Parts: sequence; C-alpha cells; structure tokens
Amino acid sequence: MQRLALCTVLTLLAACTNMPPPGLPKPPTPVASNPTPPPAPPPPTLPYDEAVTTAATALLKNAQLPGPPRYAVVIDPLVDGMTGAQSSATRSMGLRLAALLREQYPQFDLQPFTAANVARSPLVLIGTFTGVNATRQTTGVREAYRICFALADLKTGKLVSKGLAFSKPEGVDSTPLASFRDAPAWTEDPATLGYIRTCQGTKAGDPINALYTKRIVAAAQVAEAMEAYDAGRYQESLDLYTSAQRTAAGDQFRVYNGIYLAQWKLGRRDRAEAAFGKIVDFGLAQKRLAVKFLFRPGSTAFGVDNRQTEAYPLWLKSIATQTASSPACLEITGHTSATGPEPLNERLSQLRAEYVKTRLEATNPALAKRSIANGMGSRQTMVGNGRDDASDALDRRVEFKVIGC
Repeated sequence: MQRLALCTVLTLLAACTNMPPPGLPKPPTPVASNPTPPPAPPPPTLPYDEAVTTAATALLKNAQLPGPPRYAVVIDPLVDGMTGAQSSATRSMGLRLAALLREQYPQFDLQPFTAANVARSPLVLIGTFTGVNATRQTTGVREAYRICFALADLKTGKLVSKGLAFSKPEGVDSTPLASFRDAPAWTEDPATLGYIRTCQGTKAGDPINALYTKRIVAAAQVAEAMEAYDAGRYQESLDLYTSAQRTAAGDQFRVYNGIYLAQWKLGRRDRAEAAFGKIVDFGLAQKRLAVKFLFRPGSTAFGVDNRQTEAYPLWLKSIATQTASSPACLEITGHTSATGPEPLNERLSQLRAEYVKTRLEATNPALAKRSIANGMGSRQTMVGNGRDDASDALDRRVEFKVIGC
C-alpha cells in the first residue's frame, strides 16, 4: 500500500510539472510541421551591363503567357524611380531590351509605343532605374542602382512578370535627356507615380496601378512629344504636347513642362509665361513644387550661365502671381547637394530660400505675410550621386510647399 501510494504521488507530481511518470520514457520534442525558411539573400551588386542582362532575362524567361504563339509588346520609356526622369542610362536600357526581344524571344512582337498600338491592349514593358545607398534605400549618398523591370498585360490588367537586379555605378551615364534636363520644375505627377508604383513593390499577378492605366494612351503621345523635343523638332513637339493635353488624361505635369519648353525654344515668351503659370498651378494643387533655381557655388546669387538663368525673372513673377491669386501660404525651402560640410549646406540653403522669398515679395508684397523660408541642406536629396552637374540638379532645388496660413 505504501509503495502504491508513493507511485500515485509521483504520478500526480509528474502531471503537475509536465514530467513523465517514473519508469516511462520522455515524450519526443515536438517538431514544427512548417518551419519558417530563412530569408533569401539579397541580390548581389553586379557590373552595369551584367545587371541589365540579369534583370531582363528574369523578366522575359519567367513570363507566364498561355495562349497565342506571339504577343504584341510595346516599351514605355524607362524612368528614374525617384524623379521620373529619363536619362542616357534609361534610354540605353530600353534599347537593350528591344534588341533582346528581337534577337532571342520570337514569341514577342515588338511594336512602337504609339497611342494607336496602346489602344489594342498589348503587353507593356516598363522599368525604373533608382539610385540606392549602401543599405539599398533611396536616401543619403547613392552607391548603387536598383533596376526593376515589369511586363504588364493591358487585356487582363495584371503584371505577368518581374525582373530585378542591382548595378554598380561604374559605367552608368545618368545624364538626363534634353526634355528633362531643360524642365524648369518638378512635382509628383500622378501619371508618372502610377508608372513607378506599377513597377516597384509589386509581383507577378498584381494589378496594374490605376493611375497608370488611365493615362497610358496619353503617355504614348507624351513619349512622342519628348522624342521630338530631344531631337530639336520644337514645333512638332509642341503640336504633340498640345494634342496630348486635349485628351481626357491630358492634365499631366510633364505635358505642361513640355509646352513651356517648346514655346520657350520657339521664342514665344508670352506663351511660355502662360505655360509656366500652368506649371505653378499644378504644383500648388499638389501642394509641392520644386523649381530648379541654380546658384553659384557657395553663394546666394543665381548662376552665371545666361542660358539657364534668363528665364528666372519669368519664373519668379509667375510663382508670385499665381500664389497671390490663390489662398495658399508657402514654405519656401532651399536644398543643396551633399558636397561640403552639412552645417554649411544647411545655412546656405536657408539663405537661398530667403533670397527667393525676397524676390517674390518684391513682385507681390502681400506674400511677405504668407510665406516662410527654411533650409534643408542635403538631408532630402532626390538623386544623391554627388556629381553637382545636370544629373543631380534637383538636389539643389528650391521647393514651394503649400502650408496652413
């Protein structure tokens, strides 16, 4: 009886402590039925040519396209993933993709990116080329480029393939094409934003961003207008931009930029001023307008190149006039590239913003009580390559942000 009672006590003790009763083996340690796999290693950073080929091959080989033996495809010109600008690098990638399609992928029927072809709902190949830092974020000093390609099916409204790679900066020509180099201003354009969002942060099977699909026919006309401007055919470019503006999706910032540029090149100053007014109105509606006022190094004086600064009085007058005719109050913020000590950059950007504020007030004194000046230094670079040339002009911008009065 004493032995039985002792066993009973031990058994109860084991139950309370989750230990096996005496004389019984320990139960096996449970094993998770679906162990979490370790995260995939990040893609390596490759030489530029190899990175482009890697991303393009992944895109075209992995495309899931059941149905007919051949598919019509157009290439919507590739853009910078931060600014939406086209450069020598994005253009060369587009040409590389076109050659690859023709030479190695006979199932694709490459066609020009025109409004007529887009109306037939083909496949659309898009891509972004974005500077990233050492941790592959779009801040600080950019040390590599993220290449993102996407293939979208306009018939189904979905992405059918993606390609991704990272490129070393050596061998990359990020010089903007003329239509972006000469553009006076920048803001978040829904048309460009929809393009970028369709490519970035998505996977095969995801829907195409609605901001992009609603404007893609007009985008084809805009692409033709930009091509004409880059080739120096300014009247043709103006006609194409004007035609795009008349469409249902023609309210695009890049359209207003293009009309201004073409009118300026054609020597029509009054019409160029009216077009710049549209640029300002669009930016104020978006509550953010970045203008490429370029200053002398280390100075608050505008640059000495008359080809760049000749239009500045027109820009200042238009910004003052359009702001005064609206209820907007402005925060005028100066920005610099990362060259030089940051405390100096912050002070310099503040002084430049104050200088622009003073110029606006000279045109319309009422703006003195409706605007403030601020300096950001190089904390918010959009390009971040540190070249201090046309490729990173937006890093040295002056921004006008609509704030509460």
